Order: sequence, then C-alpha cells, then structure tokens
Amino acid sequence: MDAAQQLRLDEFVRLTEEFSTAPTLAAMARRTLADKDAAGPTSAHVIEEIHTPLNLAYTTFTTGSTAFQNIVGVTWPELPERAAAGAAALRRAGARPGDAVLLCYGPLGNVFSRGAFEEAGVRPQFLAHSSRDSFLAALCQDRPALVVGESSFLRASLEDAKKLGLWDLVPEGASLLCAGTPLDLELIPVAAEKGAAVHDLYGCQEFGWLVMDGVPLRDDLTLVPEAARDGWATLAVGGLPTGDSFPVGGAGHRLNPAGPICTYARRRTAPELEVVVRACTAQSAMTLERACRTILRTKGRIVRPAPAVQMGAAANTLELMAAWPDNASVAVIDDPAKTVLFARLLEAQEQYQATAKSDPLWTKGR
Repeated sequence: MDAAQQLRLDEFVRLTEEFSTAPTLAAMARRTLADKDAAGPTSAHVIEEIHTPLNLAYTTFTTGSTAFQNIVGVTWPELPERAAAGAAALRRAGARPGDAVLLCYGPLGNVFSRGAFEEAGVRPQFLAHSSRDSFLAALCQDRPALVVGESSFLRASLEDAKKLGLWDLVPEGASLLCAGTPLDLELIPVAAEKGAAVHDLYGCQEFGWLVMDGVPLRDDLTLVPEAARDGWATLAVGGLPTGDSFPVGGAGHRLNPAGPICTYARRRTAPELEVVVRACTAQSAMTLERACRTILRTKGRIVRPAPAVQMGAAANTLELMAAWPDNASVAVIDDPAKTVLFARLLEAQEQYQATAKSDPLWTKGR
C-alpha cells in the first residue's frame, strides 16, 4: 500500500468513525436485570448477555415446571394491562407507597414488570443468596411489609426460624404473596402464628399475574367450562388459553369465599386448547398470519387463521378448539373486552411491520 492509498484509507476510517449512524457495541443501549427490577440471585440460571429485539420490551423465561424452560417475549403494547394487574395485586395485599417488597426469586420481577412496582410506588428487594437461610436473614433484619415467594419455600423457612431460635425475630403482620407453584395450604396456620396474611397469586411469565385469592386481576379473563370435568373451567386471558384449568364456584377459594377460582387446585388442561381466528380487526391476512407465528414464538400458544377468516372486522372473534381427538369447538370469544391481549399482540405485529429494520447488515434481498 503506497502513501496515497494509506491516506485515503485513513481518511475513510476517520469519516466512518465520526459520521456513522450505526452504533458501536459500546454505544448500544443496555438493559440489565436491575433495569427490569429482576436483579435477584437464582440457582437455576446463569447471567448471559443477549441481543434483544427492539420490538420486545424485555425477554424472560418460563419456569420449566411442565417442560423445558422456554424464552418468553413481552411486547410493548401489552405492558399497560400487565403492569396494572401486578400493581392491583400489590395493593390488594396492602402495599403502600414507599413499602419494600422482598422478592425471594428474582425472575418473579419479570412477571410483575417494572411498571407494576412504579404504579404501586413500592421498592423491590432481593435476597443476597438463593437460599432459605438468606431469606430468614432478610426477613428478620429488613422486616419487609410484603414478601413474594413460593409457598412451600416460605413455609419451610418459617419452620426453620422456630428450629434456629429466630421465631421471635420474625416480624408480625407481613403479607405473603405466594406465587410460582400451587399454594401450600400448610403455610396458612404457620403464617397465622405471626399474624401474616397469606395470598394466592396465580399467573405466568407469558401473561403476567392473572388471579389473586380466586379473584381476577384483569378484565379480559374468560372461564370456559370443561365438558369432561363438572365444576372445572379452563382459564383464557385476552382470548388465549393459559393451559391451566381450575375448580370454580362451590365454597370459593380457601383464602376468600368470594373468589370463585380455586387456583391452588389447578391442573393442566388436557387436551391443551388451540385458537382459531374467525374474524380479525387487521386489514391484512399476512399481518394476521405473522401475528399468529409471533404468538407461538413469544407465548407458546398455537393460534391460526380460519380458512375463511373475516379481515377488517369490527371485533376479533377467537374460537377455542380441542386439537384432539376430534378438533371439537370448546368456546367462542368475541367480546372485545375479553380479547384485549390478542388485540395488543396484533398491535405489536402491526407496529413491527411499520418500522423498517435500520441495521444495514440485516437487510435481505440485495
């Protein structure tokens, strides 16, 4: 390379650095666990940096209780209802602005979303270590007003406090929001000894918090009676089945007779329901098809357009189907107030299509 070529190259490199509109790795925005209010230790994960698409507000993972832990994408349009449900749960548990909420398991923060903590005005806190001993140390030393954790973990920890001579240091009157697994009913009498209120919080990473003490936290929940089991119903959120079924009615929830959904007695819905879109508010069939694939990828729910789906409809019409043995229709949900989540995910797909990718390295077809 001669001197003239070197000068041209040096000038080109300088201009590239000064005027490039594409960011360097150091200049890219970073979203940490602390930014998501999920910065707690776990024994089930490693912390790995990933590239998260701009069309997702954040990514998280399923718990792996029924299958492998799968990635979940949370879109921007679904955040308002998700945050409102989380904030409602905190308020029902007695949270007041300025209170500290101890999350025993860091990823539970992703089920709330940061907006829930901000809306309720509370401060999430996390354990120093993923262990019962660390929980007891935080409970006795920091004395949080609210605790969110798995119920058997909380029961075993309180029983440990008695064995370790720490029972007198356990604070009185805390609220225990039990989440992640079906409620361990043996926690109730143990907690009562300290005047602690126990709450049963049901939800999932895909959809956020849905039911508390048998009462819905969102307006777009639908209970679909099961033909095979009398007194049981499948729960759908925004028109999408959660995959869980519950006893409903009767004496009500163990913690709240006025709560009809007994979330602590849940079973997986069998067969798991699929969704067929009969009518859609989107104008383009391609948009609907892409939205269905997006829902499968980010929420793990099978949604497909009907062969003669009506596009540009005034409201979305979703038919829940049992895929086997005979592809039977289970329910039709066409109330716009009950298909909100589907509408939000459709909105997210439309936003994504309206925003071209700006990274030239990702441009295809040239």
